[in-house]
Amino acid sequence: MPDTPLPDLLRSAGPLMIDALPHARAIGMRVIDMDWGACVASIPYAEHLIGDPDTGVIHGGVVTTLLDNASGLAAFLAGDTPMQVATLDLRIDYNRPAVPGKAIYARATCYKLTRSVAFVRGTAWETEERDPVATSVGTFMLTEVPEYMVQLAAQIGSQQ
Repeated sequence: MPDTPLPDLLRSAGPLMIDALPHARAIGMRVIDMDWGACVASIPYAEHLIGDPDTGVIHGGVVTTLLDNASGLAAFLAGDTPMQVATLDLRIDYNRPAVPGKAIYARATCYKLTRSVAFVRGTAWETEERDPVATSVGTFMLTEVPEYMVQLAAQIGSQQ
């Protein structure tokens, strides 16, 4: 991955990509930080995300969505040209229930990139990253972005 800072166009495209996903918007997902091949995102604690009303713990599917989207964005940011990203495989290990009332964060890092596949690891936590709620390992398919989408992204980026 390049040693140069992430270009403004990619920096502005990441949050727009997340906002364009209805399920990411529904859980309130936000991008906190991005770099080449890396993304940190979060979701707030919210009543509609609770999976167990007796304990108030957020549903595991919400954590999966957070890790999947953060990992996909990390895969997108790993290359030197914009690529479309689709999840091929995603393994989630749930380490413990999330603490009720706390936002959940996820850090995803692309550790290997081929011409058509990105390999990404992720961690989700609410208080200490070293005490994860869940960890993930995923592979993501990369395909070229059609030229009209590159031009549209450039237009949106120039309006930011």
